[in-house]
Amino acid sequence: MPQQNSHARQNTKQLTAKAAAIELLVFDVDGVLTDGGLYYGPSGETIKRFDVRDGHGLVMARLVGLKAAVLTARSSQRALLELLDKLKVDASACAYMGDDVNDLGPLSVSGLPCCPADAAAEVRAKCAFVSSFGGGRGAARELVELCLKSRGSWDHAVELCNGVKFESVDTSSRS
Repeated sequence: MPQQNSHARQNTKQLTAKAAAIELLVFDVDGVLTDGGLYYGPSGETIKRFDVRDGHGLVMARLVGLKAAVLTARSSQRALLELLDKLKVDASACAYMGDDVNDLGPLSVSGLPCCPADAAAEVRAKCAFVSSFGGGRGAARELVELCLKSRGSWDHAVELCNGVKFESVDTSSRS
């Protein structure tokens, strides 16, 4: 069972408050939404592995009005600032999840800098939230859950996915 990192444990109230204020989730792709590996098909085509739970988490965020975006490895701090300007979202209301040193720029301007458990040490040192899960293995979903639960939208998202009334379950001991 994954261990909750000590940094998140030490600042639970502050982290919850920041997560509740998030209006936009932004994710790097390789190493965050994927496991960072490249796989090759029979014709030599490149294939990337995505976690279905991460994808479903993004659907749940959308259902309750939490915006999400993807920036590629070629993106920069400037690209994130342009996205924030275009969407009229303050940087303090943006969570950015990156995994490698090329993500330090966008992480430095986001209100909630985040990374997967297997991110580079330099990235983990700069993040307010380090997921218990690796990239492409549930890290994005854990961030979505944190934001939705912090803002009181998780139960509603679950109901919208299932079309039935949902009774909350305390999962805090899980992490």
